[in-house]
Amino acid sequence: MLDGVDLDLMPGELVAVVGPSGSGKSTLLHLAGGLDLPEAGEVEVAGERLSGRSDAELARLRARHVGFVFQAFHLVAELSGEENVRLAARFGTRDAADRVAALIDAVDLRAVARSLPAQLSGGEQQRFAVARALVNDPTVILADEPTGNLDARSGATVLDLLRRSTDSGRAVLVVTHDPAVTARADRVLRLHDGSLA
Repeated sequence: MLDGVDLDLMPGELVAVVGPSGSGKSTLLHLAGGLDLPEAGEVEVAGERLSGRSDAELARLRARHVGFVFQAFHLVAELSGEENVRLAARFGTRDAADRVAALIDAVDLRAVARSLPAQLSGGEQQRFAVARALVNDPTVILADEPTGNLDARSGATVLDLLRRSTDSGRAVLVVTHDPAVTARADRVLRLHDGSLA
């Protein structure tokens, strides 16, 4: 549960959120992305209020403005890495489909694009997850422990991708315990018992 959290994400900014387990970090991401709605207060994404919207309207808003990167990757097991990125593109604009190949090249995964998730390393899966999050050119990227399951080299690659994504004006909010992430963040916020310390 969060209590009185007031947070503005600015375009081009990478903000890291740290805190102990149970402090509200994942809840903050879910609220910011419209996966959950607050009992009180207001959440806006790209100037659009989330309250009062139907599930379908929230899904369209997320497809337009929000890219999620999950710690557990959440790739569809029966689809190749490339197909996972293409699947996300189907929910975006027409231009999104054209960006799939360029994004796969950008995350350096062309050689394994047709591999199933089970055939990929953790770092490769997470890079496909980042490409999936970027394919619809979101306003904001929400990442939950994106380097948490990765070795140092793969984690650095994923962090580089997220850091570079701010160059085009995206805002990135990262929940993390990784000091390498906080070292490269523009701001570090600390959550404790649902409040920003």
